[in-house]
Amino acid sequence: MKFITYQTNQGLKLGIFENGHVSEVSLSVKDFYKGGLDSLAAFRNWRGQVATSWTLQEVRLTSVVPDPGKILCVGLNYRKHARESGMAEPAYPVLFSKFNNALTAAGAPIPISAEWKEIDYEAELAVVIGRKAANISVAEALDYVLGYCCANDLSERERQFRSGQWLLGKTLDGFCPLGPYLVTANEIPDPQSLWIRGWYNDELRQDSSTADMIFSVAEIIAYASENMTLYPGDVILTGTPEGVIFGTEEKLYMKPGDTFVVEIENLGRLENKLVEA
Repeated sequence: MKFITYQTNQGLKLGIFENGHVSEVSLSVKDFYKGGLDSLAAFRNWRGQVATSWTLQEVRLTSVVPDPGKILCVGLNYRKHARESGMAEPAYPVLFSKFNNALTAAGAPIPISAEWKEIDYEAELAVVIGRKAANISVAEALDYVLGYCCANDLSERERQFRSGQWLLGKTLDGFCPLGPYLVTANEIPDPQSLWIRGWYNDELRQDSSTADMIFSVAEIIAYASENMTLYPGDVILTGTPEGVIFGTEEKLYMKPGDTFVVEIENLGRLENKLVEA
């Protein structure tokens, strides 16, 4: 199933997207993500029979996961991306975080400060946790996944490398578009066999497969769970393939007016445009 989150005059609503239409459901967004995999039992007999439905363009999308407890990210997790960055493949997953201020919706404009000079895109597969996970094994890790979606790990490179910590360049406002919808894990049996692409101003810049990951989705989840308890609704961005601006010789970074589209097999298209703040 495909779930979306959208804004109404009554607050955030949860919807199911199928056959080109969005159907509102009674379960709240908060309860859906708090319940994680247990929440899916309410939709076991879903037949799409509701009185009202809309197209995706007729609703005001928000970040598909609007209030995760954690946003974890993995750096240098594609072999070719590590090479283009001039860095060695890591021995362990390189974990860092973004905060909820970075979340934004598919289609939302991203205001850019004039002080941000080195803005880069990163097409990524995002994983949403579906049940409490602590010290779990790699073999069982995928059983803890609620679903997957597209993400853009936008980065301001000067701030990212200003110190030994990447945080400043990673969690600027709007720097984590997430969506347009969440696809439940049962529809993605192998997250290591998805093509992942990114278009910069309609030019294909990133064209790879999740098979190029250094650490698999299962390995990332298991490793994170060794160091912190994961909860339903937590989000993990699993790294970006080669083709980012940082890896080019000229390094002509993004500016207001530029767009970037993330597209991942079976997970839809996530498009955002930069605008002047």
